Amino acid sequence: MASTASAEHVGVTPALRRLYVIRFVFAAAWAVLLLLSGSDLTVATKLLLFIYPAFDVVAAVVDTRSARADRLVKGLYTNIATSSLAAVGVAVASASGVADVLRVWGAWAVVSGLVQLLVGVVRRPMGGQWAMIVSGGISVLAGGSFLRSASQDDPSLTTLAGYAALGGIFFLVSALRLSRSTGRG
Repeated sequence: MASTASAEHVGVTPALRRLYVIRFVFAAAWAVLLLLSGSDLTVATKLLLFIYPAFDVVAAVVDTRSARADRLVKGLYTNIATSSLAAVGVAVASASGVADVLRVWGAWAVVSGLVQLLVGVVRRPMGGQWAMIVSGGISVLAGGSFLRSASQDDPSLTTLAGYAALGGIFFLVSALRLSRSTGRG
């Protein structure tokens, strides 16, 4: 039974590694663009805010195609639904102001962080998942921070750039760790 699981992971690992690298590049580029656009809700900033969770939907759809574990697919479907709601929520909230955007983003970060943490735990036997587990936990904490900062007098969107960049780094670390675990197998 362990050899079947190992064989299954070997087939999934290259696709997952590529997805993680793409997610790193996207997150890094998105963070830079958000920092350059500042905290004003311009059309460009609103588009950036929508694109991030929309990209997460696409990445989760790609991930479900390589996932085989039933528990894993359910978590990824939850992520697709949550990120879809976040994309719409951020688009609507951006008409109201930065504080509302941070509230939607914070709620999304909490829920998607929990999902990421659980998916990482399920994928732990394939290796390279400790970074995803840690990233999920940090996302939950960051989401709480976004919710709290939404109630401040002058909330800022720039913290979202740091959140995206850190998440991207965790995806890169996981991709590298997956390369190592595949090389040993």
